Amino acid sequence: MDAVSRLLDLARLGANVDKRCLLGGTTRMDVEGYRELQAPFHAVLEGECQLVVGTRVLEMRQGDVVLLPGRAPHRIVTGGPGRLRGTIDTAGDAFVSTRSKGSGPAVVDLFCGHYTFDAGAGAVFFRSLPDPLHVSCGESDGDAEMLAMLSTMMRAEAQRGTKGTAAILSALATVLLTMVLRSARTVTTTPALWTAAADPRIATAIESILATPGADWTIERLSRTAAMSRATFLRHFSQETGMTVGVFLVRARMMAAADLLSSTDATVGAIAGQVGYQSESAFSRAFRAEIGMTPARF
Repeated sequence: MDAVSRLLDLARLGANVDKRCLLGGTTRMDVEGYRELQAPFHAVLEGECQLVVGTRVLEMRQGDVVLLPGRAPHRIVTGGPGRLRGTIDTAGDAFVSTRSKGSGPAVVDLFCGHYTFDAGAGAVFFRSLPDPLHVSCGESDGDAEMLAMLSTMMRAEAQRGTKGTAAILSALATVLLTMVLRSARTVTTTPALWTAAADPRIATAIESILATPGADWTIERLSRTAAMSRATFLRHFSQETGMTVGVFLVRARMMAAADLLSSTDATVGAIAGQVGYQSESAFSRAFRAEIGMTPARF
């Protein structure tokens, strides 16, 4: 299994499309903060808009997706003629339809939803992502073609709104996140999106750690895996992932440990050994620092 697929499996991912927004004119839509273990997303299928979160203003165009792992309150703004308008929601069986108040034809087609994940591997994984994460899926040839097909399917299913629509939109939203995580075309995001490391040598090291997190991963061994000198590897790894090798290795091991704790009957001591810790107490300290509770409590 490849790294991105493995990570989404570990996260116990769920996907929900909350709204389809057809906005026109000058419109402002305020979005409240989401609950813990949720991460909201917005995907622009057509048109342009702004997403305002804190002091940051993200310019979003067709093919852009923004993920907010920190679940902060934010605002969607569309530009156009006339006075500023709010939005009107119409409840449906699968999702809410949102339109601008008293505006003309829609110029922005926007899907808004959220991902859910577990308190172990999922929380560690989403916390490792840039916040906000702004990706353009419509610029590379392969992703642009896939996004066009995905947009068509999402629109068609949203218009149909019949039995199974919620399940189909959920599956398509999962596809969308997968495209985001493997896309190297971040727009305004720093640090880098580590799941889409552009340097194939660093990507090889990442894949190796995720495949066998319990191995004896010294800097020397990882630099050999990446076919780099030690100093060059450390520099490139930080540039490509936005974190040190040590931080990444701990997070990878804690994600694997959380999965083992929730899916097997192995003891804490046995799991500590499986993810690379010779000392159960050292493992417990690392686990608590990342997850927020002891392995036994988890």
